[in-house]
Amino acid sequence: MDTQNYDLPALFGDVKFVCMGGTKYRMREFADYMRGILDLPRDTKLVNLTKHSHRYAMYKAGPVLSISHGIGIPSMTILLQEVIKLMYYARVRDPIFFRIGTSGGLQIPPGSVVVSSWCLNGTLEKTYDIPVLGKMRHIPAYFDKRLAQEVSSAAGLDGFQAYIGGTLAADDFYRGQARLDGPFCDYTEEDKMSFLKKLAGLGVKNIEMEATAFAAYTREAGVRASDVCVTLVNRLEGDQVTPSKATLLEWQQRPMLVVGKYIKKYLSYQNK
Repeated sequence: MDTQNYDLPALFGDVKFVCMGGTKYRMREFADYMRGILDLPRDTKLVNLTKHSHRYAMYKAGPVLSISHGIGIPSMTILLQEVIKLMYYARVRDPIFFRIGTSGGLQIPPGSVVVSSWCLNGTLEKTYDIPVLGKMRHIPAYFDKRLAQEVSSAAGLDGFQAYIGGTLAADDFYRGQARLDGPFCDYTEEDKMSFLKKLAGLGVKNIEMEATAFAAYTREAGVRASDVCVTLVNRLEGDQVTPSKATLLEWQQRPMLVVGKYIKKYLSYQNK
């Protein structure tokens, strides 16, 4: 998409919420879910607006843009920066960004939802670190506190617990997350447990692979944002995800439920 061949304000000017997640299937499901709870027409097929890119999928459901971002910080930040540009060219005012996904939990029951308030990188600093012009930049990685509280309260009585806390964003799924089940492991079970307990003592509730950069770039852009993830395992009890496929599928709906409730409530107040 570009500004010469597309009327971006006409296409995206009504967007209020940008929701991002790992896979195109999850984000298509989220867009369809939002059509339902916002009472939007569902008699037409959802269209992937970026299908010709063969990289990401983007669906629009009224004021909600639902986009896949792949796995990890590099993939996510490419998309995030392009969407920030898209919102600028579409003249969208004060959009709210969400990232929904899965994670490993720390000292909380599997199936819980974590709303991140701040993030740690792999060296346990509250920054997203990126080399620019040969020098390392350290960008603060904090989320909007008020938004985190509002989103957490939207969980309501849905049969699962929601927590606000810190998130460790790792650059690697195995050693970066202190796992013992990867192809390389040069530390012991005791080393792993000491590290995970240290994280828990710092207030970290979950571990995933995107939150620091998501927090840093949205904050730098002046955009309110929230990272909402369900936990699939308590990492203090093991590395393997053991629940059944049916249970995992149900758990993966939970961030959608929380964010969907928040969006519906927000729009209902705006329309009064």
